[in-house]
Amino acid sequence: MPLVLDGELVVVHDGRLTFDDLQRRARRRGHGARQAAADRPAHLIVFDIIDRAGEPLLDQSYRFRRSLLEGLLTDGVLAPPFALCPATTDRSVAEAWLDPAWGAVGMEGLVVKGLAQTYQPGRRGWLKIRARVTTEAVLAAVTGPVTHPSTLLLGRYDQDGRLRHVARTAPLARTAWQVVGARLTPDGLEHPWHGRHFSAGWGTHEVFDHRLVVPELVVEFAGDSAVDAGVFRHPVRFERLRDDVAPDQVPAADAPPR
Repeated sequence: MPLVLDGELVVVHDGRLTFDDLQRRARRRGHGARQAAADRPAHLIVFDIIDRAGEPLLDQSYRFRRSLLEGLLTDGVLAPPFALCPATTDRSVAEAWLDPAWGAVGMEGLVVKGLAQTYQPGRRGWLKIRARVTTEAVLAAVTGPVTHPSTLLLGRYDQDGRLRHVARTAPLARTAWQVVGARLTPDGLEHPWHGRHFSAGWGTHEVFDHRLVVPELVVEFAGDSAVDAGVFRHPVRFERLRDDVAPDQVPAADAPPR
C-alpha cells in the first residue's frame, strides 16, 4: 500500500538513540554506506501519516490520522525498521516523559499536538517541549571580545584529565556579558585548546572565531537533554558564575545529564 509518512530517522546503539552515529551514516556513500547500515541499522520513528493509497489526509484530524497509524502497525502493514512514536493524553504520563533521565537514552522531550488538529505543511502547528537540565562546566573560550563576550564555550575534564568541549551558550544578554567579561583573563599557548577549531554547526565545515581564556571559572547553565557522547547538541543558556565550585568539581566529560 503506498503511504506518505512523517517521521524521524534514528540509530540505536548501546540502548540509546545516538545522533553521532546518524551523522556518520548520513555522510557515507557506496560501500561505506552499506557497511554502516549493517553495523548501525537505522529505524524510522513514525509520528504522522499524510497520504494513504493516493488519499490525501492533510485535512483529517490528528485523532483520525493517529488511529490509522496504529492500525497499520497492528495489521503488520508497517513493521521494523518502522516504529510508532508513543503518544498519550494523560498529563501525568507526559510529565514523566519530561524527566531528564530520559536524556540518558537520547530522548529530548515532547511534541504536543491537538487531537482535532489538521496536518499543516510548512507551518509549525504544534508545540515542542524539551526536557531541561541545569548543570556546570568550565568556561574555557568565548566568541567576541573577551571584555564583552557574545557566547561562551564550555568544557569538562575527562578521566584522562583532558578538557573536552561540551557546550556553547546562546548569545549572552547585556547584564550577563558585563558580569562575565569583567572576570575573564585571556590565555595563550598553554591553553589545552590551543590550535583547536570548533564547527559552526552540523553539516558545515565552517568554523567560528573564538578566543581562549584561562579555564578558571565555572558556569552554571541550563540545557536540554539532547546530549551526544557528553556534548550538548543545542546551545545552552547561561545562568550564572559559580564561585563556590572549582573547575575540578564539575561533572566529568562523559557524565549523563542530571
